[in-house]
Amino acid sequence: MGRERELLALFPKELQGTYEQVAAKLERIQEIRLRVGRPIMVYGQGREYYLSREGEILYGAGTAFCPDRVYMDKVLNHICGYSAYAFEEEIRRGFLTVPGGHRIGLAGETVLSGQEIVSMKHLNAMNIRISHQIKGAADALIRYVREGTSIRNVLIISPPGCGKTTLLRDLVRQLSEGEKDGKNAYTVGVVDERSEIGGSFCGEVQNDLGPRTDVLDGCPKEIGMTMLLRSMNPQVLAVDEIGTGEDARAIGQAIRSGCYVIATVHGESIGQLEGKHGIGELLQDKVFERYVILGNRKKPGRIDLVLDQNYQRVELDENSRDDFGYTWNDESRLLYAGTSEGEDTMSGTGNLAL
Repeated sequence: MGRERELLALFPKELQGTYEQVAAKLERIQEIRLRVGRPIMVYGQGREYYLSREGEILYGAGTAFCPDRVYMDKVLNHICGYSAYAFEEEIRRGFLTVPGGHRIGLAGETVLSGQEIVSMKHLNAMNIRISHQIKGAADALIRYVREGTSIRNVLIISPPGCGKTTLLRDLVRQLSEGEKDGKNAYTVGVVDERSEIGGSFCGEVQNDLGPRTDVLDGCPKEIGMTMLLRSMNPQVLAVDEIGTGEDARAIGQAIRSGCYVIATVHGESIGQLEGKHGIGELLQDKVFERYVILGNRKKPGRIDLVLDQNYQRVELDENSRDDFGYTWNDESRLLYAGTSEGEDTMSGTGNLAL
C-alpha cells in the first residue's frame, strides 16, 4: 500500500475526498488534527493550514470544515474495523497505531476505576501523526557514535517536533545493519513505549529498524529496559523521551551491565536538564559520552551542537560542520540557554509550500 493510500484508508470511502490533497503532499506533513466543532488543521514544515469539506487546503479557518461527534465516531469505528472492543487497550492508553506506523492520538472523556483509566468515551479530538522514516537521517552523526568496534552512550536533546525520534530511529537501523557485510553491527533492543520508533501494528514493526533489532512495544521504559536486558541480551538499548527517575535508574543499570544506551529527552540545553530529577543525576554521573542538541531554526532534525561527556564541543572537519549545522559564534547559548527564536522555515510564502 502506498503512503497516500495508507492515509486515505484511515477514513470511510465517503469521507476520503476531504483528504486527497493532503495525501498527495504526505511526505511534508507531520500532523492532521480533528476536533469536534472546530476546524480540521494540518501541520507541515513549521506551519499550520486548514481543510475545507471538499479537501481544499486553506490558510484561514473561515471556510474550514468543522467535524461533529458523529463524524469523529465514524472515523474511529472505521479505523478499528468496526470492532472498537478489539482495540480497547490501545484506546485506554489514548492512541492507536495503524499500518505504516502512523499514530492516532485520542482525547475525550476518560472512564476511571479508582485512579486507573479503563476506557475512553465521547471522543472529541483526534491527532493523526504521520510516520516519516528518513533513511540516512543519521548519516552525519553515525561516525561520531560508532567508533571502531565500540559505540558511545548517546543522549539526544531536542525540543518537541525537532526530529529526535526520526534521528533515533535511523541510528538504530544503522547500528543494527552495521557497515559493509555486517561489520561492526550490533544487536539492538528498542523499548517503544508509545509505538513511535518501530510503529508496530498488531505486534509487527512497520519501520525498518535493521536485521538485528528486537522491539518491546507498548511497555513502560523502566520495565522494558530491564526485561530486554534479561531476555534478549542486547548490546545496545534505545529509548525515546526519558524523563522519570525510574527511567534514569534503568539506564544506569543497563550501562553498568555493559550495554550501550542511546536515548532522547525533551529539552533545549544541558543547563535546562541539570536540575531535573532523574536526568540530572545521569548528567552528574557522566554516563553519556555524546550529547546531541537539536534545533529547529532551519529544519527539523538540524543538529546544533555535539558535546562529549565533559560538555566540550566535538571537533569536526569542515564537511561535517556543514552536515551538523553548527552555530560557532553562540556555543554558550546552546549549551546553557537553549536555542533562540527559530527562523520561519516557510519564509512567509504566499502559497502552500508543503
